Amino acid sequence: MPNIDLILGADPSRRRSVRTEPTQRRSSQRLDALLDAAAEIVDESGFERLTTQMVAERAGASIGTVYRYFPDRVAVLYALRERSVRRYRERVADDMEGIELESWWTVVETALEACATMYRDEPGFTVVHAAQRELAEDDIEPEFAHRMARLIEAEFGDESDRAELRFRLGVGMEIGDALISRAFERSPEGDERYLAEAKRLVHDYLAEHLGSVLAAADAA
Repeated sequence: MPNIDLILGADPSRRRSVRTEPTQRRSSQRLDALLDAAAEIVDESGFERLTTQMVAERAGASIGTVYRYFPDRVAVLYALRERSVRRYRERVADDMEGIELESWWTVVETALEACATMYRDEPGFTVVHAAQRELAEDDIEPEFAHRMARLIEAEFGDESDRAELRFRLGVGMEIGDALISRAFERSPEGDERYLAEAKRLVHDYLAEHLGSVLAAADAA
């Protein structure tokens, strides 16, 4: 079984935008209801039009309840994005639990397919593409690229330049995410040609720039 803890791990940014961290189940459910309402509005109208008043009305809550958790609309969007990112990582981990990671490409392909699934199944997931990526601590590369690199290293014993691996994985995932996002702009179910091109381009990019490293990992 793959070491999925490397994908999940600790998330220091989780709910950092929430003004009051819920400590009871009822409060946690109330917060999720507010974020569910925000997600519906984002899907219907776009994140640019979301307001705290709209969230309150959609959730059937008072505006005071919204402000208890969020100082403004920007904080609502950040919190929604943080939840979406966490759920995406959980989806990747769940998908990896059910398969054998035969090569580095299995790891990357699973992450790309999970991203497409989240666009289909997770309300408001478009906010993930709309904001800046979380960066790894003490680095300029995306944090998820670090998680992917650590998993590939753990599964296939890669001893290559870790900084180069993180950089190339970061670029590859950006390419994939941009095309997957575009696929769902073109079709609610995801334009299949764009989704296929996302996989092809990411595979070819990584194979070209990390060819010897990833070939060694495949052979391990």
